[in-house]
Amino acid sequence: MTGARYAAGAASPGAASAETTDAASAGVASVTAPALRVRGASVEIGGASILEDVSFDAAPGEVVALIGPNGAGKSTLLAVVTGDQATTGGEVEIAGRPLGAWSLKELGRRRAVLLQQNGVFFPFSVREVVEMGRAPWQGTPRDADDDRVVDESLALTETTRFQSRPLPSLSGGERARASLARILAQETGILLLDEPTAALDLRHQEDVLRIARNRARAGDCVVVVLHDLSLAAAYADRIVLIHDGRVVADGAPDAVLTGELLSRVYDLPVEVMRHPVTGTAIILPIRQPSAARVAEPGESSKETP
Repeated sequence: MTGARYAAGAASPGAASAETTDAASAGVASVTAPALRVRGASVEIGGASILEDVSFDAAPGEVVALIGPNGAGKSTLLAVVTGDQATTGGEVEIAGRPLGAWSLKELGRRRAVLLQQNGVFFPFSVREVVEMGRAPWQGTPRDADDDRVVDESLALTETTRFQSRPLPSLSGGERARASLARILAQETGILLLDEPTAALDLRHQEDVLRIARNRARAGDCVVVVLHDLSLAAAYADRIVLIHDGRVVADGAPDAVLTGELLSRVYDLPVEVMRHPVTGTAIILPIRQPSAARVAEPGESSKETP
């Protein structure tokens, strides 16, 4: 895996202006246009339809969460956006240009990708892995910032203390944070994150989404695949709900995260409550009270004195 192909990252405060300059010099759409656009994307694998006529946009300054049940097509859609999955129909644009019109080096400076599984299996140190995120900027004036950006990325993901350890020696959660540090070091204006919280504990899940939210505030476009619907409600500006390879809802969290719609899509009774302080949605399955548990055959039903 090369840093230019698979590293993903968040723009530093100076990267947003560099992004604007790059766009202007390339003659692409202004920064007010969608950072990425998918129109009518369809994917068939082995004769099975995985995505069918999927469309959505994501703009600078926006966090867009892709949600849906297992097998809905979320990761496939993200792979279509990155160019790692061929389509049988439709088109993808990055900053107003067709995806195929960008070279790999250009894409490495424009958009960054964090996959579910990182492909670094050799015993590189954590710092060496994070340094891979700087590969797209080699030979440019921005490579003078490499050490500073790597240090900042390690600090932001709380991986500085084990930066000298080989990546394979880390726990799954620690590896996930190191991979996040690598994509932050890449400094692009578009972040594409596939289930970045899957291996993380509660605090680090919040940290990852907080970082994503901050990058959007700085002008980046963030598209993130999430399974935790409450996290999506708390951090996303917009939610795209996918079911059976189709977009069934696209809008603000309150418009998409309704009990009726989620119960139908997830085939499970779901209730949506409001946090008493923040007012954000909290999504939970409707469970029977534990006191109503039916006794197993042969289990004593005697009451406790």
